[in-house]
Amino acid sequence: MKKSLVATISFLLSVCILTGCRLPFSVDNRTEGERKYPEFLTIDVYDTQANTQGLQRGWFDKIVRDKFNMQLNIISTNIDDNSDATYETMRASGNLGDIIITNVDHGRLSDLVREGLVLDMTGYLEKCDNLNKFKDQIAVTSAFAGVDGNWAVPSEIAEYPATEPSEAIEPTNAPTIRWDLYKRAGYPKVNTLEDLLPVLRKMQNLAIQSDIGRDVYAFSLFGDWDGAIMQNAGALASLYGYDPQEFIMLNPETGEIQDITDSDSIYFKMLHFLFEANQMGLVDPDSPYQNYETVAAKFREGAVLYSFWPWMGESLYNSDEHLAVGKGFASIGIEDASYICWGNDPNGKQSFSIMVGQTTKDPQRMVDFIDWLYSDEGTECCGSPTGDFRGPRSLTWESTEDGPILTQFGIDAFITMDENLEVPEEFGGGTWKEGVSALNFKPVDMKNIDSDGVPFSYQAFDDYQEKTASSISDDWQRHYKTDKTPIEYFEEKEMISVIPGTEWAAGDYPEYLKTVELQCRQTVNDYSWKMVFAESEEEFEILKETMISTLVRLGSDKVVEINRENAKNRYEILRNAAGGKS
Repeated sequence: MKKSLVATISFLLSVCILTGCRLPFSVDNRTEGERKYPEFLTIDVYDTQANTQGLQRGWFDKIVRDKFNMQLNIISTNIDDNSDATYETMRASGNLGDIIITNVDHGRLSDLVREGLVLDMTGYLEKCDNLNKFKDQIAVTSAFAGVDGNWAVPSEIAEYPATEPSEAIEPTNAPTIRWDLYKRAGYPKVNTLEDLLPVLRKMQNLAIQSDIGRDVYAFSLFGDWDGAIMQNAGALASLYGYDPQEFIMLNPETGEIQDITDSDSIYFKMLHFLFEANQMGLVDPDSPYQNYETVAAKFREGAVLYSFWPWMGESLYNSDEHLAVGKGFASIGIEDASYICWGNDPNGKQSFSIMVGQTTKDPQRMVDFIDWLYSDEGTECCGSPTGDFRGPRSLTWESTEDGPILTQFGIDAFITMDENLEVPEEFGGGTWKEGVSALNFKPVDMKNIDSDGVPFSYQAFDDYQEKTASSISDDWQRHYKTDKTPIEYFEEKEMISVIPGTEWAAGDYPEYLKTVELQCRQTVNDYSWKMVFAESEEEFEILKETMISTLVRLGSDKVVEINRENAKNRYEILRNAAGGKS
């Protein structure tokens, strides 16, 4: 009897050991992800807007590992000089990644679905509470596939009206300069963009060198965001209400459509502006050879005086250390300008959507991951490096009876901007900077609030605004005689153009034009950069005429004709979203 009992216990223990079962007195040290998904995976994320490449590291990696027992390998075309070739190679292989983050317009989604590269998520959404809140938005985005199914989830889904600016404090395209140097220069009035050049020249002479002794330039350009046109020149056009759309400039308020290659187009005007700036010694000579990350490093040390977007100059340079000594970026009013703002988009942005690859090993885990991104926790963590999102609760911020406040770590990350800020081991270790999400993906609009009514943007915290009130912001308000935020002030002065938030996506080019379109892109970008750095006005004009004649020879008129029709269709959609106003 006793031998039989011992044998039975031994047998049960052996079974438990072999099958991995846990006795009542054992401690289960597995993470949530390991319990739910036993097999560890490294998943490929094809991401057209990521600014880094390779394995995700640090605190965001730890969150993903703990929740999903996997790590992210980012495949970024944004920093890939051969991005088109990379895309075509992956596409031809039948595998574009486990997670795909890209646009759905120009027929891309329909191509991916037709070729069996994207998963229909319908059968996996049953328990996805977060995604099920956005069924309508998913349906609108998935419709670009041309067949039934839940294929893609849009980004930046907003809770506010389409005709209101989505930006909380600054217009997306407001020109932003080193305000302390502008003050020292005597606050020269800027009636036109061209008036800004002598002002920047004076500021550059005052600055002399950066924090680490580097030469200072007004403009430091980069080419890794170039698409159909030179992106930095397109950003300047946005100061006058024009939104670049392939080889077209559309004024969303008036409906005016310009071919960029018209000799008097706003695009050529902005190229000439940059040419003039370079002639005056205001453009960083490294510009043709650098990417965004290189320029960002120069901003942090004070080597650049003009920012194309407020989020770039202010977030990179306006550290607590710089503000404490009265240095910082702020937006400037150009009297004849009309800064483009983006309206809230209740249906989200189809221009940057997230999908699951058809060949992924564990489709339910991929859908669960996307569902988590749209949760309060996922949004605050994923969005933190891409639009002033607040970061992980308890690490960067916490709730109090007086509202949300930044922790000391949050102050060091968002206000002091400590480049070497160490993350506590329980949150993953490493530095804050190296651990931010590499996805560059905003699930919802940054003006949104969470289920407890707390803003996702830390800049909307009363606590943040109190802590960051500085001599720069105070002086800006004194100079413009206002107590409003910049976007409120520019709106009051009728200096902004709001593009209503609404779903829109251009159709694809016919197969016979796709090669022509790629050749036109290359031509426009090559000659645009050459024109900016031309040695003389005469050379600028020769390059301009050569670019136009080359495009004509390539057959650009057929491409532009499609772009023009797309722009007309888009304008009508925008008018309808604005209630028929023009």
